[in-house]
Amino acid sequence: MKRILMIGTGGTIASALTADGLEPQMASSDILHYIPNISKFCEVSTLEVCNIDSTNMSPDIWTLLTETIRDNYDQYDGFIVTHGTDTMAYTASALSYMIQNSPKPIVITGSQKPINMEISDSKTNLYDSFLYASSDKASGVQIVFNGKVILGTRARKTHSKSFKAFSSINYPYIAIIQDNHLIQYIQQPAAAQPEFYPTINPKVGLFKLTPGAEAEILDFMLSKKDAIIIESYGVGGIPSFPEYGFYDVIKKWTKRGKIIVMTTQVPNEGSDMEIYKVGNKLKNKVSVLEAYDMTTESVVCKLMWALGRESDPDKVKTLFYQTIANDILF
Repeated sequence: MKRILMIGTGGTIASALTADGLEPQMASSDILHYIPNISKFCEVSTLEVCNIDSTNMSPDIWTLLTETIRDNYDQYDGFIVTHGTDTMAYTASALSYMIQNSPKPIVITGSQKPINMEISDSKTNLYDSFLYASSDKASGVQIVFNGKVILGTRARKTHSKSFKAFSSINYPYIAIIQDNHLIQYIQQPAAAQPEFYPTINPKVGLFKLTPGAEAEILDFMLSKKDAIIIESYGVGGIPSFPEYGFYDVIKKWTKRGKIIVMTTQVPNEGSDMEIYKVGNKLKNKVSVLEAYDMTTESVVCKLMWALGRESDPDKVKTLFYQTIANDILF
């Protein structure tokens, strides 16, 4: 039987109804009582690193999660992190960079309804997660939700209330779980030992381009952050009329060593800055990086990881374009 460590962070799955709305209150050991059948195929230990609404998730907690898994890695065959859905994709991305090439599975799951409700997706999601984490074919960081196994770098919350909360962006599902049977489509390569990177730099910002957006806001953000992601339209570009001032702001800060990455607001198919002049000029005349088919969640977390390792822009660029956990397939 596989030995699994269940690490609680709170979220809806651990919540109870209060006068002010749902609030995480249950411990991992209490949650485990709702799925007794997992004792047929695994042994489980539990601990908590926090008990929060995932809106309060932070890079400090990602570091704590990474260190917790690292410190317990040799004692267990797999790990399950229970987590709120709102920032689950960010945490899955972050752990994909902070714990690389893990031969053991690190599964993140949660639910849209608390586990103590009569109608809830929590029991199924949790059972499926233990089933997957107990498989010899499982490795690396994944989200297990609604019968789907999604690569950690490819997950995005695409439904705010329904049980099919997460989608896999620009990448197929790793596996599905149907009638308590695991159907594995893709087996992730893994090294003999994982690589842990608990140090990250959280000074990464996201600027969402909208019609009428002001370059002064981007300028201010670049003065405060070490890297900024511009979430543009379509295949990627920036308003090009001189009076908008975006090109001058970007040129100024890239010369000072700030990292700027262009991504797209469109969920599928990724960026391609060379198609239109509004993107081509940035790609070829200014040192702006391109996210291609990466999710915004992965771009944010990958930059934090890269900047936690290097400060030289050229070295950060090399790390950014390094394919990790199939996060970028350009």
